[in-house]
Amino acid sequence: MTVDPAQNMDPALLPKAEFAFPGPLRDRLVATILDGSKTATTALLAQYEHEGEPLPSVGRRSVVVDSDDRPVAIIEVTEVRVEPLGKVDISHAVDEGEGYTTVKDWRAEHELFWHSDEMRQVLGDPRFTVHDATPAVLERFRVAARLHPSG
Repeated sequence: MTVDPAQNMDPALLPKAEFAFPGPLRDRLVATILDGSKTATTALLAQYEHEGEPLPSVGRRSVVVDSDDRPVAIIEVTEVRVEPLGKVDISHAVDEGEGYTTVKDWRAEHELFWHSDEMRQVLGDPRFTVHDATPAVLERFRVAARLHPSG
């Protein structure tokens, strides 16, 4: 089956890429994607497993949505690897575009998110916690298209 490149860029035909939960953090992350400073992200393997979702794959495109669920960009995965949290390096932390200058700072901020009530609810485990051996999905991406919100 041949994939029509135009369809591969149609936001209506793409899965959503939701960064964090709707609110100030998502808005900040979306802004860093749009300004080009965020080219990497980290998720927990446990979340993919809990939701029965396949891991992202190189070449996969998805539509980034803002806190109001409006499509703002299409991103394309350029690299995916699963690593223990203790192996995340400074290059990945910096490429997340949130101003991290040390892996320690990156880890502390991510742990706040992963240990939040919202994330624990998503995972169905009120005591969920991460440690150095927790598998993380490290993803790199590029913006394939910026979308103009309607309205």
